[in-house]
Order: sequence, then C-alpha cells, then structure tokens
Amino acid sequence: MSRARTSLALPLLGLLLIAAMVVATGFGAQRIPVRDVVEVLGQRLRGQVPANAGLDTIVWQLRVPRTILAAIVGAGLAVAGAAMQTLVRNPLADPYLLGVSSGAGVGAAAVITSGLFAGAGLWALSAGALAGALLAAAAVFLIALAQGGLTPLRLVLTGTVLGSAFAAFSSYLIFRSSDPSAAQSVLFWLLGSLAGADWTRILLPACVVAAGLAALLLASNWLDALNLGPDTAASLGVPVRELRIALFILLAILVGVLVAVSGGIGFVGLVVPHAARLVIGPRHRALLPASALCGALFLVAADAATRILVRPTEIPVGVLTGLIGAPAFLLLMGRRSYRFGAA
Repeated sequence: MSRARTSLALPLLGLLLIAAMVVATGFGAQRIPVRDVVEVLGQRLRGQVPANAGLDTIVWQLRVPRTILAAIVGAGLAVAGAAMQTLVRNPLADPYLLGVSSGAGVGAAAVITSGLFAGAGLWALSAGALAGALLAAAAVFLIALAQGGLTPLRLVLTGTVLGSAFAAFSSYLIFRSSDPSAAQSVLFWLLGSLAGADWTRILLPACVVAAGLAALLLASNWLDALNLGPDTAASLGVPVRELRIALFILLAILVGVLVAVSGGIGFVGLVVPHAARLVIGPRHRALLPASALCGALFLVAADAATRILVRPTEIPVGVLTGLIGAPAFLLLMGRRSYRFGAA
C-alpha cells in the first residue's frame, strides 16, 4: 500500500464519516431535513440556543448523542477486532472471542431479572454488564494462563467454551425470571441497541476508545511483527508474552466498556477490519485508524437504518449488522487478491 494512497484514504474516510453522521441525525420517527440539522448544530457549536426548542431537543439532546455513540462503539469494536485477529492470528476472531459479550449478558440479565437497582435505570444495567464482562475476561485469562499460557489456540478454545457457558447461564436467569417482560428486555439488550444514548453516557467509552487506539498505535510495529508469528516476533526483539498479556487486558477493558453501553453488536469487529485491510493494507499504523473510521461509518449507517426500516419503532442494531455482515464477510473472503496479514 503506497503512502500516497494511505494519506488519501484516511482523510476521505473521515469526511465520509462526518457527512454520514450529519445525515443520520435527521432520520428517526420524525424525518428532519439536513439543512435543519446543520442549522441546529451550527447554533449549538457557536454557543447559541436554537429558537425552535422542539427541534433542538430532538436533534441535540436525542439524536446527536446517539449518533456520536454509534461512531464511538463502531470505531472501538473495529479496532478491537483488528487487534484480536492479530493477538490470536486468526482471521475469524472478533472482539467477543474472550467471552466478554456473554459475560456482559450474564451481568445484564442478572440486573434485569432480579430488579435490583431498578431506580438507577440504564446505569445499573451498564454497571452490571461491565462487571460481568470483566469477570468473564478474568476467568478466560486465568484459565488459559493456568493451562499453559496465553497461546492463540488456548485463548480461542477457552474463550469459546466459557462464552457458551455464560450464554447458557444468561438463558437460565431468563427462564427463572417471574417477569414476562424481562426476557424481552434481556433479548433486546443482547441484540444490541443505542436507544439509551445521552450526553452523560458518551464520555467513558470515548475516553476508553481513544486511549485504546493510542496504545495500539504505539505498539503498531510490535503488532506487525506478532502477525508474522511468535518466533519471528521474538527474533525481532518483541516481548511476545508480555505483549499478549497487555493486549488481552486492553481488549477486555475496551470491549467490556463498549458492550456495557451498547449490548452485543455483532459482526462489526469481524468484518470491518478485513474491509479496512483491502483499502489500506495490513500494517497496523494505517490499519487501526482505518478500521476505526470504517467501523464508525458502518455503525452510524446501520443505526440510522434501524430507525427507518420499521418506523416509527426500531429494530435492534445487532440484527441489522448481522444481516449485512454475514454476506459482506463471505464476499470479502471470496476475493482472490485478499490474504489475511499479507504485507
């Protein structure tokens, strides 16, 4: 991948993302023209309060936070997916491989079905999901470490097995619940939704995604070496064991926070990194920001579509990402020119 093409692709993706976010803000139960969205945004960014209070509430208080959260979650999942595929050297890996999503499901199901902290609303749900996600990641880490180390094969097998066990426990909690609406609430959350977004829920995931991306970029040369195999990486001076542990911890925190605020949105972390490799190449210094921009663009568009397809209601965004992601992944893998990790 030439430097000129890389320097052109990233700004272009950034401009597309900004345009998509502005357009997506206009979609919902009530369609708002783009010019009205731009007017409200311009007034707010200049520190003015728009005269049309109703329009301001819809655009600034409801839809802008949701669109920003969609961009943050999409970017974070795509970056986590690219790093996870390098960590386990497996093109089928996604951010939920560590059992984080299933563990978060247990935490969310426990909060919803027990009715604990009901007064805290979405904050209780997010806290329960985050606690479950981190506990699941800790279990995978400790078991894999005790059985011979954080090798790719052990991580994949341990994460897959424990993820299935956590998913089964979530189903048990739903089955035991006496509240008929609890099952529907848990299912909607597990399928992923950004409907609860507001300004107070943006700061934490934004900071975590920014810090995670920065840390991965600093280690981009080591990630390139690790992609060639542990022996090659070690011969180049990369501390392979320490790098794997650091990647595991970083990805567990990153994915845990994202799942806590959005539920289990699938296929973003699996498909987007592969698409980014086709556009930008396999080197992580360019791949990681390209994955972030592509993931943000994809999830912003998908979330807008969920508000259009069955208006005035909406479908969980994870349903749509799955319907789009599966055929897209098969199409990408069918390209003869595509080779995972090829320089």
